[in-house]
Order: sequence, then structure tokens, then C-alpha cells
Amino acid sequence: MPLRTVEISFPSEVLDALAATYQDNADVIKEAAVLELYREGRISAGKAADILEMDRFEFIRYAGKKGIPYIRMSPDELENEIAMLEKSA
Repeated sequence: MPLRTVEISFPSEVLDALAATYQDNADVIKEAAVLELYREGRISAGKAADILEMDRFEFIRYAGKKGIPYIRMSPDELENEIAMLEKSA
């Protein structure tokens, strides 16, 4: 996939806070952007994994640890799925 470079400006306190915890600010920002695109459903788990150079299942587990579920259903959707499964059993 072709890569593009983007220059982003942040207040120094944001970069200082990142530097206190993370080694490479660019990687952290890239990861945050990819996780957000995945959370919004704009990219797939496979695409996100490719971008972050992870195995797909590794990414799914990692996203889950970050509070982004792999299966996204509303309570009503889940209830309908359960009802359909119970009918077919």
C-alpha cells in the first residue's frame, strides 16, 4: 500500500505527555488513528492489523483490551439472534 506522510502539530504538553509514556510519538498517533477508524467501522480488523503490522487475531485481542469489541450488536440485535438460535435448536 502506498504511504503518505502527514505533518501534525500538537501543543508541547501533549507531546511531553506522550513522551513520558511512549517511545515513539508517531507510532502512538498512528495506532490511535487506526483504532478509531476501526471503532467507527470505517476499516476492517484485517486492514487495521495490516496497517499496524499485526496478525488479525492479535489486533482483535488488542482492540478488545482497548475497549473496542470485535462483535458489535445492540441489545435488541443480540436478543433477536438468541431467539433465532433457540427456534432452530
